[in-house]
Amino acid sequence: MANDVVHVVDDDVDVRKSLGFLLATADFAVRLYESATAFLATEPKEVDGCVVTDVRMPGIDGIEFLRQLKARGLGVPVIVMTGHADVALAVQAMKEGAADFIEKPFDDQVLIDAIRSALDHRSQPVAAHPQSTEIRKNLATLSEREHQVLDGLVSGLPNKTIAYDLGISPRTVEIHRANVMSKMGAGSLSHLVRMALIAEPKH
Repeated sequence: MANDVVHVVDDDVDVRKSLGFLLATADFAVRLYESATAFLATEPKEVDGCVVTDVRMPGIDGIEFLRQLKARGLGVPVIVMTGHADVALAVQAMKEGAADFIEKPFDDQVLIDAIRSALDHRSQPVAAHPQSTEIRKNLATLSEREHQVLDGLVSGLPNKTIAYDLGISPRTVEIHRANVMSKMGAGSLSHLVRMALIAEPKH
């Protein structure tokens, strides 16, 4: 587990402390940074483990941080934490290469599982993702309306906007969304978005 360092980047000191404590008790080595700038200033040539970052930060935000990591050739898995209203940002983060996103407030175990999964899969390039064939097969089972709802979700649109665009009620969108999650075998919105991006990487 020596190279399983979790780098926590968050401008909120209380969040940093609580995440540091949580991850230490889960047997991870933890390093804390108050900003993406502080992390990048350490001049990392390579980064072991994974990064957990907030998406909304002063200066370099989570999205720009992902781009800078990529520009420096640091292929470290990044888990982005977002507020509930930041689905569009979370989707953007996934498109920029984030390994996962987690909506706050989240259950401690959800974060620990996401970190373990990111560490386990860090050597897998998305393009050669073993699940892509199965994901495409599941996508083929969606109705036209379910595809439209999925496209809205992957674009980061809230249910209300999707409902307005499609001329249906938000409740109907919720039903379609539940059907899409079930047909795709997605346990969460981030899982669903990740699968959609694996099936159709839009770079």
